[in-house]
Amino acid sequence: PVFRAEKSFTRRHLCEFTGLDFEMAIKEHYNEALTVIHGLFRTIFDGLEQRYSKELAVIREQYPSEPVRFTDQPLIIHWPDAMNMLTEAGHTVDPFADLSTSLEATLGELVAAKYGADFFALDQYPSAVRPFYTMPNHIDARYSNSYDLFIRGQEICSGAQRCHDVDLLVQRVQEKGMDIGPLASYIESFRHGVPPHAGAGIGLDRVVFLYLGLDNVRKASMFPRDPNRITP
Repeated sequence: PVFRAEKSFTRRHLCEFTGLDFEMAIKEHYNEALTVIHGLFRTIFDGLEQRYSKELAVIREQYPSEPVRFTDQPLIIHWPDAMNMLTEAGHTVDPFADLSTSLEATLGELVAAKYGADFFALDQYPSAVRPFYTMPNHIDARYSNSYDLFIRGQEICSGAQRCHDVDLLVQRVQEKGMDIGPLASYIESFRHGVPPHAGAGIGLDRVVFLYLGLDNVRKASMFPRDPNRITP
């Protein structure tokens, strides 16, 4: 279980959800993690369509949806390219600010029209909108080696290459204006040697909600918890 102490009154947020996290060592490039994520979701969704077609048909009578469309290889949209797509479509964007929910949905529509896919990764988020432990891009530190995964323009997964170099990690904490004291044990653990690694955090309730085309994430949870509900 993952607990989220924020007052988010939306149809896609819960205060308690089931999370699936993974970290993996990388050999050459953090996109290796995106390859794993792409394969994971494609295997899960294809398996559901094949093995539970009757059950899905019942649900789709009330909540119409289509199987999630994938590209054969991971579809990775880099941040500057995504900004160009939105700008060309007539939207005003701040290239170094996070995307609003409406712009994410619009980007999903643009990607679907251009690539014929519902599942994609948005890569190279601005460093300013990502946590201190996110690895900066080695060519342009304004961007980071981080990504979100989307189904039909809605985020289901967030991840990144993590900083494994102690000096860089300390530098990033200082750049964020944070106190190193409470992070001392976390930073110290990296002095014992950590390989380059990347990973992601997946919200399973949101995956079910978006995969099935439901109108609210609470319908994907047996006992939804939000700012107004903690029982039953």
